[in-house]
Amino acid sequence: MGRFYPEFLGGPRAVALLFLRLVAGTAFVLHGWPKIQHPMSWMPPEAPIPGFLQLLAAVSEFGGGIAWILGALTPLFSLGIFCTMAFATFLVHVRMEHPFVASDPHGASYELSLGYLAISVLFLLVGPGRLSVDAFLFGKGPVAKPEPERLLAD
Repeated sequence: MGRFYPEFLGGPRAVALLFLRLVAGTAFVLHGWPKIQHPMSWMPPEAPIPGFLQLLAAVSEFGGGIAWILGALTPLFSLGIFCTMAFATFLVHVRMEHPFVASDPHGASYELSLGYLAISVLFLLVGPGRLSVDAFLFGKGPVAKPEPERLLAD
């Protein structure tokens, strides 16, 4: 399966991972679309973030969304999304003392960025599942099957 991929989960777990990839990936494509239009200057001019880092964030979000939808190069793009969301969560929202959940519907919070950070950790540790391009290309081994005693022990 390669160094970067855990066993590709099959069965209902593969369907669950596919559903999560489709929903979160689509959200990232839509979230990253405006950024990829101007990849080195999508932040306000007074933002202290260099254009190169803005480019990396735009590619991570837009390209990562496409990669998650397909389940292609999942470890690479999950790492990119992890870095982008960690930056957004801790160096923007937490630093600016935004709440976890905003009391005002239009207020800033770090709820969404932390949620996406958690999803990226899931894909880094669990992989994209059997219903993915990665499994098709790199999944030469057996599909992981649940072991009842292992499920109870975890």
